[in-house]
Amino acid sequence: MPVQSVSLSPDSFSEQIRIFYDRHGRDLAWRENITPYRIVVSEVMLQQTQVERVSPAFPRFMRHFPDFESLAGATLEEVLSEWQGLGYNRRAMALKKIAERVVLEFSGNLPADERILATLPGIGKATAASVTVFAFNIPAAFIETNIRRVFLHCFFTGRDAVPDREVFPLVLETMDEEDPRTWFWALMDYGAYLGRKSGNANRRSSHYRRQSSFSGSDRQIRGVVLRILVREGGIHPDALCTMAGGDAERVGRIVNVLENEGFIEIKRDLVRISRA
Repeated sequence: MPVQSVSLSPDSFSEQIRIFYDRHGRDLAWRENITPYRIVVSEVMLQQTQVERVSPAFPRFMRHFPDFESLAGATLEEVLSEWQGLGYNRRAMALKKIAERVVLEFSGNLPADERILATLPGIGKATAASVTVFAFNIPAAFIETNIRRVFLHCFFTGRDAVPDREVFPLVLETMDEEDPRTWFWALMDYGAYLGRKSGNANRRSSHYRRQSSFSGSDRQIRGVVLRILVREGGIHPDALCTMAGGDAERVGRIVNVLENEGFIEIKRDLVRISRA
């Protein structure tokens, strides 16, 4: 039975979430053969990207880069090639930098320390906590989209503009200290179910922001430029501009930003993915 949108006691809430998960828990590739590396890859992929898009990309990425060492030793072009379709390419660069740091500083072994994890490229406080939970089954509270949706639905009926500072104590109170990994999987699966069946309770969060249109955005052009360079290799700036839409001023500005961020380099009138 789905949890109803009413105020629940923590014990009742936990019981019903577990019942739902036992019956409807999702079968996801990163929940099998768990290693710290597989968890880091999946958690970075899942930042701002739906499970439906990550599910086919994850096993493909793992075939090409099965561990920290192989990812650290890959070129940025190789990593971006396997990242195609996931968007937010900064995450691909961050993931490669994470691998490099884990290999260089930790002998290829991801530290089971939430504070250290939070210092890795592209890993904020919430992702550090989720990696701690899913990679090591160590209790660490965090809030992400699906988890927030569950708590707003079950404990904040009829309220708008609910801040995470009110949600977080409930996440702490209900967390399973013995098996936090399974508990957070259950929360996230129920949150995904609510998103499909009951509308988006996250609109009642004070942190909710409607995402701007992707079509025609600079973010879209960035993706187009990087896809062209991955496919074509080195290319003259004029040709790149034509292939990316023909707006020379806009494409030039985006190319400059990508160069400053370390994604690309321009040498001998050729634009290409950075080989630094």
